[in-house]
Amino acid sequence: MRAQATTARAPAAEGVDRLLLGTIVLLVGIGAVAVYSASAVTAATRFHDSFHFLDRQLVAVGLGLALLVAGLAAGYGRAERLAYPVLAATVVALVAVLLPFIGHTAGGARRWIDLGVLHFQPAEAAKLALVLYLAHSLARKRDKMRLFSIGFLPHLLVAGALMALCLAEKDLGTCVVMALVLFVMLFAAGAKVSYLLGALLASLPLVYNAVMGTPYRRIRFEAWLRPFEHRRDAGYQMWESMVGIGSGGWFGQGLGQGRSKLFYLPEAHTDFIGAVIAEEAGLVGLGLLILLYALFVWRGLRASFRAADAFGCYLALGITTLVGVQALVNLGVVTVLLPTKGLTLPFVSYGGSSLLTLLAASGLLLSVSASRGGFLKPASQAVRVGAATGEGA
Repeated sequence: MRAQATTARAPAAEGVDRLLLGTIVLLVGIGAVAVYSASAVTAATRFHDSFHFLDRQLVAVGLGLALLVAGLAAGYGRAERLAYPVLAATVVALVAVLLPFIGHTAGGARRWIDLGVLHFQPAEAAKLALVLYLAHSLARKRDKMRLFSIGFLPHLLVAGALMALCLAEKDLGTCVVMALVLFVMLFAAGAKVSYLLGALLASLPLVYNAVMGTPYRRIRFEAWLRPFEHRRDAGYQMWESMVGIGSGGWFGQGLGQGRSKLFYLPEAHTDFIGAVIAEEAGLVGLGLLILLYALFVWRGLRASFRAADAFGCYLALGITTLVGVQALVNLGVVTVLLPTKGLTLPFVSYGGSSLLTLLAASGLLLSVSASRGGFLKPASQAVRVGAATGEGA
């Protein structure tokens, strides 16, 4: 039954998930408003144009929506054939950005390639490339996932190589997101829990060295543990984020009325845009934003469960996990539940590379949502039938 279910790619009998599409569009719209509110004063001071960051964000929105439509129109089936070419191109870009005559340095990290219209960050594309590769490979190897040499090790090595290149760019946040996406997708595909736990335990010394062995990360971590003691140095950003959230109260100071963005909170329009939203829209506004991400995750998991085939199932799961985990980590940093990391708030923060990648991924997710086949349903029915008849005991 399962083999038959996975061979068909059902047509879009019910069309795309309008609720999921509306959620994405609403998040992008909130992002555009929040980016302008958070960056207008800074842009006017630095570039004599209060719309400087908004204009670039809107260009990214336009290009990203075009990619979303293209991905939806082409269908996720074509994306499967591009899994390895996209992975190879991403590796090349990750290596190229490390070269001094190609990579652009900002904030002490070399992560961007200057394309004129925007600065492209290969690490953002690497997240989607990893999801595509894993979805393609897991779909092909789903009957051998419990074998260490086939179902676990190759995926760990590929993901590890991508994470190592991102770590060379001083991008630990992206590595964390990739690791969580890898764990969730391997677990869902049926990899042995003992392999996953073993890899987790083996990675702990590496994580410890990456954090405590790097001076600026160690200082950030110590500042996170004692933010009140470091509020004037390494914990300044966290402190100002807490002040902004606290001053917003339940219903906020009003759109455009926040004070933290007035050169108090660094990176107010990028990594810490959630603090600006909380200050201007209050905890109620921040709660509604979290609700939108929960809605995205729910509809994404629903699309994964109802996918027509294995690739669509794993692809939808990977994209949903990517957005959900990144939103969770970013908001955890903003609320000082996690140490500071350089991760954008999906669809909302300023950043062309992130927005283009996530909107392209959303087009593929919407394409999966338009397929109907119930790939997981026959398998779950087979398990129940086997249990009822005593087979496999």
